[in-house]
Formats: sequence, structure tokens, C-alpha cells
Amino acid sequence: MMIRICLADDHAIVLEGLRALVDGEPDMTVVGATTDGDAVEALVRREAPDVLVLDYELGGRRAPEVIQALRQGEQVPRILILTAYHDGETIRSALESGAEGLALKTASPQQTLSAIRQVMAGQLVFPQAARRWLEARQASRSDEVTAREREVWGLIAEGLTNVQIAERLALSENTVKFHVQHLFQKLGVKNRTEAALRHATSGRVPRGPTTG
Repeated sequence: MMIRICLADDHAIVLEGLRALVDGEPDMTVVGATTDGDAVEALVRREAPDVLVLDYELGGRRAPEVIQALRQGEQVPRILILTAYHDGETIRSALESGAEGLALKTASPQQTLSAIRQVMAGQLVFPQAARRWLEARQASRSDEVTAREREVWGLIAEGLTNVQIAERLALSENTVKFHVQHLFQKLGVKNRTEAALRHATSGRVPRGPTTG
């Protein structure tokens, strides 16, 4: 199957390099490209790509802002953020925004192509540096439920599926799965029923034994 790709990067030379790289693959084709952050939504609506390769810093706009706008539409492509940064804030915002993947501009061309194919296959893709940051974060804050995880937890308690949660929060299903997995680990539960029960009692103060 031919993967239809849109590219968005505010550096024309980077954009043309990406275009040449992608169009050189037998299973990929570039259907649209832009250097203008304000033109991304219109480009996606017009071309309906399978995957959007999106620069994290796109002129005056950042990828999370663009993704939030895209998620309001009916057809949302899988999104791979391309960035020169691999700090904790960039990784966190990429995850929270609902991107399916994060690829580094310093990676090899083959790694970038592989990331596009993995995102297209429905996988959540992050570079090794991001994985190490996530593991360190989990080790140091393993019991702390984030604001996004708390949102997901509340919707699980309402009985919503991952697909429904994704629609409600304007996230991808893969991102919801990611949050559910880590929420379960933090809560020490094995399934959605246990998570819902824990949510029902999470705000209650345990009562001690009565006397008399």
C-alpha cells in the first residue's frame, strides 16, 4: 500500500530533503508540503494524507498547537513530529498532544523512514533518548498520576472505551492506550473494572473502626 504523506517544516532546504527522501521509497509518496505553520490544516484537509510529518517548531507555531487544531477535523492523519530537541518538555508535550511518534532530525534517513512506516502501522514511536527520559521519569515519580492520566481515569470510570476517550479528549487511540497502560501501573490495577472501582473510592477518606 502506498503511504500518502504531507510534510511541514519551516526550513525549505529541510523540506526538499525530506521530499526527496520520501519520494525515493517505493511505498511512499509526498502528496503535499508547506513551510507555513498556518497552512497545515488546509493542506491536510485538501490532501487527506495517511501521515503528517510535522516540524516541532513551525514558524510561530508549535506542533502541539497544530495537532490540537487538526484533531477538531473529521479526518486526522497519523502524526510524526520531527524535532532537533529531545528534552523532557518536548517529549512530554509531544505525548500530551496526541502525536503518534517523535523522530529526531539528527537521526539517519533510514531511521526517519522507519519511524514513518511504524506510525503508519499504528505503533507509538519515540527515539531511544525519549525512552530513557520516560523510564527515568517513571522511576522518580512512579506513584504520581498526571493531569492527563486523571482525565483518562475519570472517563474509564464512566465506562468509555479507548476509542471513545480518544474522541472525547481529541487524542489518538494509541496515545490513550499509552496513558491507560501507565495509569494501570501507577494504580496497581489489572483492568478497567479495578481502575473504575479505585476511582469511585479515590476521593473518600477511609473510616476507622467504630466503638461503643
